[in-house]
Amino acid sequence: MKQKNIKSKNSTIYYWIGGSKKKDASCIVFTHGMTADHTMFDKQIEFFSEEYKILTWDIPLHGESRPYESFSYVNVAKELNNILKNEEINKVILVGQSMGGYICQEFAIHYPEKVKSFIAVDTNPFGHFYYAKWERFLLTKVGSMSSWFPYNILAKSIAKGSTKTEYAYNNLYTSISKLSKKEIIFIMDMAYGGFLERKEIVEFDFPVLLIVGDSDNTGYVKKYNKMWSKQMGYPLREITNAAHNSNVDNYDEFNAILAEFLSEL
Repeated sequence: MKQKNIKSKNSTIYYWIGGSKKKDASCIVFTHGMTADHTMFDKQIEFFSEEYKILTWDIPLHGESRPYESFSYVNVAKELNNILKNEEINKVILVGQSMGGYICQEFAIHYPEKVKSFIAVDTNPFGHFYYAKWERFLLTKVGSMSSWFPYNILAKSIAKGSTKTEYAYNNLYTSISKLSKKEIIFIMDMAYGGFLERKEIVEFDFPVLLIVGDSDNTGYVKKYNKMWSKQMGYPLREITNAAHNSNVDNYDEFNAILAEFLSEL
């Protein structure tokens, strides 16, 4: 994977590109979740690089793509579109984990012609339809409630609560450790505040696969995905022995499920 970057008025965005050199190879864009970075998809890069072109990135406010001005999902979707234009990639398979799934949905709303399919990993659907009023209220308070904790406890609790295996814990804790407490709180406020701005249900015309870890206890992700699947008819798969970062916890099973889905496109 080759590290590259692209500048915008808000920041310099870092991304990594590699994988198959075949002209007709489809491109998978992996978009990580809140407080993580591009390394959460290392096991997917290793597995899919022979058959697919691969693009990963540190989303704004994370990893190397810091600091970032004027964060919004619309602006982040534009950043991804600029990366794709820079690489002359016209159509992509979107894989978004947690917050990364929000970015993928926003990208797909603005650039549907560029999306071949979307794989939602331990993320939630846009639209107030899925969430009770009290649940939406709690989301607005996640950042302020997290600010009560000392930095070390906060960082470890995020990593512990999102993972089940030592490998996944170490991966997430390493990326969190690059962030200050102020940055973590700001990311939470931006992540959930921006998520709630999309009030309408969003329906996509391309294939969608929902994936959750069977031990994902972050919020009510499993409940929301079951509602999402029922409402839209999207297939839902559970990864065994996996928490919120299911693609990192049980990467072998995740890779097999993703490979099966992609083979049918």
